[in-house]
Amino acid sequence: MNASCLTIKELTDAVGGGLTPRMVRHYHQLGLLPQPVRSPSNYRLYTKKDVLRLQRIVALKQQGFQLNHIRNILEVEPEADTTVNLMGQLQQQYRAVMQQISQLRQTASALEGLLGRDRHCQIIQAEVLAQLKLLDVETQAGLGGLENLWSGLDAEIHTHSEAFTESLQRLLPDLSHRSEIEQHLISQLVLACGDVSLVSFVKLSRDAIAASRGALSSGCQIVVDTQTVAAALDQTRLSHLGCQIETLIDNPHITTATEAELAFWQHREWREKLQQVNQGCILVVGYAPSVLVEICEAMSTTGYANANQKIQPALVIGMPIGFSHAPAAKRQLMQQGIPFITVEGTLGGGALAATALNALVESLIDKPDCHCYLKNIVDSAEC
Repeated sequence: MNASCLTIKELTDAVGGGLTPRMVRHYHQLGLLPQPVRSPSNYRLYTKKDVLRLQRIVALKQQGFQLNHIRNILEVEPEADTTVNLMGQLQQQYRAVMQQISQLRQTASALEGLLGRDRHCQIIQAEVLAQLKLLDVETQAGLGGLENLWSGLDAEIHTHSEAFTESLQRLLPDLSHRSEIEQHLISQLVLACGDVSLVSFVKLSRDAIAASRGALSSGCQIVVDTQTVAAALDQTRLSHLGCQIETLIDNPHITTATEAELAFWQHREWREKLQQVNQGCILVVGYAPSVLVEICEAMSTTGYANANQKIQPALVIGMPIGFSHAPAAKRQLMQQGIPFITVEGTLGGGALAATALNALVESLIDKPDCHCYLKNIVDSAEC
């Protein structure tokens, strides 16, 4: 046996990443990994080249690429023409994935239509489930009967308001390993977008909740990227806590991610304004990826633990929208070593960012009975 070669067990140990011998054999079957040479005893023997290829496979898989995508990426040579061909192949595969997601979304909607019903709908819900078992899809009458069942179920919505909390309890995955505040935060984010799958993408640093509660209780400065985000914040509670809201891109005409991104790049004064935020503030980004990139740059200039650092926020809520810069900025945020709340990937928006902060504020203070704490109300006795 060549001393420089590895057995399959030694190979998986060298590569790491949760790789198992069974997975390696599966990669051989798929053609992702070439068949190795065999020892006289018929053991598979692997080289350093195999280790490198497997490390690439594991890394790409961890980034979310499917195995058929990985095969195409690894097999393409770096010449320009083949790279163009690869891009075309990946675009086709992306469209196929999106079609699968669409089909799964339809299935999820059907299940949500049943499971998301509250107790007021349970009688008709049970009838629908019973009829689904007996459904004869071969006849037009069977399909019509199904439509009648759904119509009967939908008719119940006119009898009472929707019980959001009760519906969520049936749909959310198990969150018992998270704190009560985190569970509430995640529930509010789901309600803000209507997509239960968001749960898998919400990321909080271990110290995010404690850091936010300490900062908010001390009346910290709240810095948001646009006025649209500021308008969605719970100003009643924030005013009661003594928190002042500051807007970076201070232009009421900027209401979209595209406008916010372009404006932040074009106006140096807004970039300089970011360098002047108070220490211990909470930064909330819901639209412009470049704002989050700039925040990460400002925090990492001299290291977070260094007293000379440009900005030292208590928490960053980073949820900008975007297809390339936003995911990259969120990854940078999660590597900063400071408290953060974010939504991985392209998902995000001002509504989600504001909802995250509002959920944290709500955990600190009950809703006042009136709006006496707002700035524009001078005489609280009139409430």
